[in-house]
Amino acid sequence: MSDEDRLFAEEMVGVKRLVADRRVVIKKDGSDEVNIAARRAAATADSGVRNFLSTSDVELLDPYYVLEFQREGVQHGVFRRLKQGKYAIEARLDLHKMSVEQARIQVFDFISEAMKADLRTIMIVHGRGHHSESKGAVIKSYVNRWLPELEAVQGFCSAQPQHGGAGAVYIMLKKSERKKQENRDRFTRGRSS
Repeated sequence: MSDEDRLFAEEMVGVKRLVADRRVVIKKDGSDEVNIAARRAAATADSGVRNFLSTSDVELLDPYYVLEFQREGVQHGVFRRLKQGKYAIEARLDLHKMSVEQARIQVFDFISEAMKADLRTIMIVHGRGHHSESKGAVIKSYVNRWLPELEAVQGFCSAQPQHGGAGAVYIMLKKSERKKQENRDRFTRGRSS
């Protein structure tokens, strides 16, 4: 054993392996390419937007698994306030007793309508799946998959206990161009006074 190896071994005495956080395993079954193609087709279509959310198999989450997603560019303080439930919920969708296909349609339409109405903070109640015959939270698992697929969604996280806890999710939507312009105008007025 060299001096470097011995010195390294001495320094490592008492060091314990870090325990990794529980991670969701993502199955790569080729459906991602299908989803991307569907999104591109929907974006270029002249008529109404098509629902591209997938209903292919998803890894089932534990009913109490805490959901969390933050798109790059979202300020940490803003996301922290979302997690704390500090933003007013402007709209709410309840997915209880819905099939996966019904939930898929409802989630897509709900996000689309919220964007048209210039809403920023909304909530989806997906439930925990306790009454489901499967071994996990089915609708919750699909909501966790669908929301990052929607470009309008800037971030989401499991709700505070008073709003449903692990059975609901707060969602932060992208600011519309109209709202961005209003902020620019307000900022410009404030500087010129």
